[in-house]
Amino acid sequence: MKFFINSKTPFSVINGLLLVLTVWGCGSSTTKTEKTDNPAKQEDTKPVSAAKKQTVLFYGNSLTAGYGVEPAQAFPALIGQKIDSAGLNYTVVNAGLSGETTAGGKSRISWVLRQPVAVFVLELGGNDGLRGLPLAATRQNLQAIMDTVRRKSPQATIVLAGMQIPPNMGTTYAKEFRGMFKELADKNKVVLIPFLLENVGGIPKLNQPDGIHPTPAGHKIVANTVWKVLEPVLKK
Repeated sequence: MKFFINSKTPFSVINGLLLVLTVWGCGSSTTKTEKTDNPAKQEDTKPVSAAKKQTVLFYGNSLTAGYGVEPAQAFPALIGQKIDSAGLNYTVVNAGLSGETTAGGKSRISWVLRQPVAVFVLELGGNDGLRGLPLAATRQNLQAIMDTVRRKSPQATIVLAGMQIPPNMGTTYAKEFRGMFKELADKNKVVLIPFLLENVGGIPKLNQPDGIHPTPAGHKIVANTVWKVLEPVLKK
């Protein structure tokens, strides 16, 4: 697949693409088999390939990317640890990009879905809400992303992460924003995480000084919230 990047391409998008492509490439590498002088043994020996594992793709903004914490402390990496501990045949790819809006997510989704995925966790919309962007556009963008996933990976299970925002933009806007995720989940028959930052959002000790991004301790709670919804999906 060719990517056309010019001088007008946002630097954050370029970095995000390079990160995702690098991680995805590493995820599809294979492990070399031990050499043997016995041809029959060589034929029977099959390489252990990470590509045989099904992919869980986390697609989101700075929350998914793990802004302000080490990559291994972000909730997608913690989910990967839970998957390994449970002995499930999945590998996690983190396609989070700090500052991402639903419009940005819509524009890069086709680039990210270079290979089929088994589970697609969609965590976008928070930046739209904090900026007071029109909810109609946010809803359309999230729908377009899910439509693209179903076109490129029709077998994938989509998990939509619900989000809430402070009433800075007005209580009506905040209420409609919160309800938008359930409406989309019901309409598309996808799995819903009611509120990604449950028991984390608004709690100072679990968030960084900006009051938005979780600390490592906060990410552990987010991972547990996600795992409660994701584990049954992976064990089907």
